[in-house]
Amino acid sequence: MDIVDTLKKIFAMKNIAVVGMSPREQRPSNYVAMYMDDKGYVIIPVNPSHQNIQSKKCYPSLLDIPVKVDIVNVFRQSQFAASIAKEAVSIGAKAMWLQDGVISDEAYNIARTAGLLFVMNDCMLRRHRQLF
Repeated sequence: MDIVDTLKKIFAMKNIAVVGMSPREQRPSNYVAMYMDDKGYVIIPVNPSHQNIQSKKCYPSLLDIPVKVDIVNVFRQSQFAASIAKEAVSIGAKAMWLQDGVISDEAYNIARTAGLLFVMNDCMLRRHRQLF
């Protein structure tokens, strides 16, 4: 499957858990998430330091989210990606997206072995604008 097919499959999903979402609007984790929110996606912030971000309930980890998560969008340093991938697999996510600068072969192997669609070192907002 080429990258465009992968992206189209991912963008057909609706619930996005944003791991490392910041409450600061100038941070990429915030404005990328709010762009996706504006495009009709359900955004679920994941950040243990906050109760709410952008008027949305925030969860300390993927394991605490009570609803189905389709896409796990990661705005954390690369060394955390593998443990996030394990959580993504355990909650039954269908895709994992590592944002610009987040690179982890271990996370890739964990996610792909479990059958998740996977994008690494790329921007969800930029790719969505390119395709739609």
